Amino acid sequence: MDPIINPFAPGAGTPPPELAGREEVRETVRVALERVRLGRPTKSILMVGLRGVGKTVLLDRMMKDAQEAGIQALRMEAPEDRSLPAILAPQLRQALLKLSRNEQAKELAQRALRALAGFAKSLKVKYNDIEVGVDFEPEPGLADNGDLENDSQALLESAGEAAQKAGTALALFADELQYVKEEELAALIIALHRTAQRSLPVVLVGAGLPQLRGRMGKAKSYAERLFDFPDISPLSPEATKLAIAKPAKEQGVDVTSEALELIVQKTQGYPYFVQEWGKHSWDIAPASPIRGVDVENASLTAIAALDDSFFRVRFDRLTPVEKKYLRTMAGLGPGPHRSGDIAEKMGREVTSLGPIRNQLIAKGMIWSPYHGDTAFTVPMFDEFMRRIMPGDDWK
Repeated sequence: MDPIINPFAPGAGTPPPELAGREEVRETVRVALERVRLGRPTKSILMVGLRGVGKTVLLDRMMKDAQEAGIQALRMEAPEDRSLPAILAPQLRQALLKLSRNEQAKELAQRALRALAGFAKSLKVKYNDIEVGVDFEPEPGLADNGDLENDSQALLESAGEAAQKAGTALALFADELQYVKEEELAALIIALHRTAQRSLPVVLVGAGLPQLRGRMGKAKSYAERLFDFPDISPLSPEATKLAIAKPAKEQGVDVTSEALELIVQKTQGYPYFVQEWGKHSWDIAPASPIRGVDVENASLTAIAALDDSFFRVRFDRLTPVEKKYLRTMAGLGPGPHRSGDIAEKMGREVTSLGPIRNQLIAKGMIWSPYHGDTAFTVPMFDEFMRRIMPGDDWK
């Protein structure tokens, strides 16, 4: 069939043609944003889930929903090599400049911009990756102590006051939060706690790998009372079928029930994989309808595409000893696995493998569902490891 009108779009953060099965969490966030705009008690929301479940796509759709509702939203992504102040400051500046155009909020927004100038200047020595335009001179004593916890609190309070005066809310949409350092997470939690205590309309809608829940609790013990942590799981069979059948139907193409069942089986409901199988099944099918045999034939190219991109980009970041650790895990199956079982297979003591395991957790490759357990953060990564490191030579 015509690849030009193929509706399926596998890619990092690429929006699917049909965002199926996520209505409940979108409504949860919508209600939270409207409550915080009214000054009602509201928890911030941190979505957690494995790679490929569509957290980034969902976060972007929620931000779009918020903007359409008149919420002042800003978007951040936390890479491993950037500090939280560095990614927050430029985005907050843009939000405050927009608020400064509101006649009612102009004065308070300008004060928040002075707070931002003091914040960036005072923390530049410790966080030298902060680069932000300065629109006003710092106000002495406002967010300029050089202490991240105190200054973050003063900064978000100032921004919240401006948003409140403008009759809106300030929503921070943040992705990959598991990479933020503990002291920076603690400062963010404290600042959000303070704005909540003052009923200021500031809320965080974040996303990260499953270890984020534990990292937030470790940063501040009261985090569990400040945040909700909805799990973003694979799609249900019904939602998976809808994500394929509806976009195809909109292009005048039918998909047989056998083909839909096969896609459910092969993708396990992971949205990224659903798009991959949808794309390749469309490309390989000679005409409507897409049949089961088309899905079977497309599986070879879909898996090859995943190996070359989704899996390979993560594999290439690993050291040889990290690859050996993950290949040992893969030999045990999809997991989770006891750390002792992995060590036994490697012929090592559990304690000696601790640093390697910690490095892999820091890189976002594995996580610990329970104490002593280890699991992949990337679905089907065990199968990929067995494909790319076959046999026993890797030992």
